[in-house]
Amino acid sequence: MREGRAGAGKVSCENCFFHQNQLCAISEQGPCATFRPTHPDGLRPPTQLRFVFRQERRLQVAWAFPSPSEQVALHR
Repeated sequence: MREGRAGAGKVSCENCFFHQNQLCAISEQGPCATFRPTHPDGLRPPTQLRFVFRQERRLQVAWAFPSPSEQVALHR
């Protein structure tokens, strides 16, 4: 996971979208929890992981409910 952020560069207040657009309300120096990198397209949400469905590992289920006809036969 660390490899994906290696090219992001060092995080600093000067690289923050809010600081460069004079929207920062924090007087402390250094990056804060609301840091967003400056981008030509403007403010973009952070990237999220993609949801990928796993392939079925089994072809048959370990157990299953009886079919309606099997249930009727059991209760007769």
